[in-house]
Amino acid sequence: MAAPLEVIVSSDSGSQLWNSTVFDLHSGSSLLSYRGGNSSARTLSVLSGQFLLSAQLGKNFINVWEIQRKDQLQQKIVCPGVVTCLTAAPNGLFLTAAVAEAVYLWEVSTGKLLCVLSRHYQDVTCLKFTDDSSHFVSGGKDNLALVWSLSSVIQLDLNHTPEPRHILSRHSLPITDLHCGLMGAQARVTTASLDQTVKVWELSSGELLLSVLFDVEIMSVTFDPCEYFLFCGGSDGNIFQVSLCSQSLSRDKSFQSDCDGNQVFKGHRNLVTCLSVSMDGTLLLSGSHDETVRLWDIQSKQSIRCLAHKGPVTNAVIMAAPANMFQPDSRPAVPLPRFSRHLHASEADSSESGDVCIRLGLYTQEEESSYLQKADRLNSLMNAVTDKSVFGDGENTKVRVAELEEEVQTLKKVNKDLYDFSSQLLTKPT
Repeated sequence: MAAPLEVIVSSDSGSQLWNSTVFDLHSGSSLLSYRGGNSSARTLSVLSGQFLLSAQLGKNFINVWEIQRKDQLQQKIVCPGVVTCLTAAPNGLFLTAAVAEAVYLWEVSTGKLLCVLSRHYQDVTCLKFTDDSSHFVSGGKDNLALVWSLSSVIQLDLNHTPEPRHILSRHSLPITDLHCGLMGAQARVTTASLDQTVKVWELSSGELLLSVLFDVEIMSVTFDPCEYFLFCGGSDGNIFQVSLCSQSLSRDKSFQSDCDGNQVFKGHRNLVTCLSVSMDGTLLLSGSHDETVRLWDIQSKQSIRCLAHKGPVTNAVIMAAPANMFQPDSRPAVPLPRFSRHLHASEADSSESGDVCIRLGLYTQEEESSYLQKADRLNSLMNAVTDKSVFGDGENTKVRVAELEEEVQTLKKVNKDLYDFSSQLLTKPT
């Protein structure tokens, strides 16, 4: 049998035998199963078409499989805390993951932690790159979606805190999902929230283009490839199709079925956690807490296939099958390095940073050190001198670090208390 062009990759939180499963899009037959642990929501990602990644449910590491070696875990990326969401850049050069309210960005070719972005006030719930890898968007429980320009985040001055390009702040409750359309920096971004709205934004300007109000909380959202329709998964199990080509000129509107092409897909019995559309725009995939993944014909709104799972579905996506997914003898062109958990290299690591590093360039692979590597070496030496002159050596440094960590924990608790108090005031019935 010829390798399929598109496949379904899904995971759930209840399976003990495998982590993720690959299904044939058109027949529904199971093709591959990746074993080892469970996947948490919004953490399933393919890196460079050669590695499958997913964060372990409730643990502080990311599972890594070589895409064609399904039998066992090949590697684990240890993170500073429990990963709430992750995504890989489409060009395969960068990996981002969220731990609590912070976003970590790694360079894949070296495994170096390039920066830690701490502009959210509560846990980050979703991360997405644009299709040209020039920007990524983070959404969180603080009701904010932040647009980050990759070129401004990756910089030589590590003492300068990167700022988001846009702050999308029109939601009044936590953001549950987001999706970036096509066209790179000119793309449109849609965000879903517990405030029962889905909003469409222009990425280049940060301007709000459309806001749609529903009767239920929206848990997942996606576009079709042509961006004719917006698909929104509700907490009641329904999937709402919103036409983006209607004649209405209003920026704010309420969802009405059978109006201007708006439709409802009915079949799930619990909240819809993930949505994905096939490349030709004819099929819609949905995953739900009712422990099923459904495939829908968009034109007829009929469910054409139901794939049973062992627990609530955490990830389900239609993707182009990587070239070597069904070639057992193939191997990744470049192995993954060991990923760093710390932003600043230690003195012990500085002696190794001059090693030749293979970089995943599009056209050439340079052997000389990059500007980022040279800057890291210089910064490590400066930090070593500064730390000794300010804090001293040995026990004094440990005491000072402990004091700072205790202060950070205190501030986090105060911030959480303030957030809970303000949320109660906003949601208190009048």
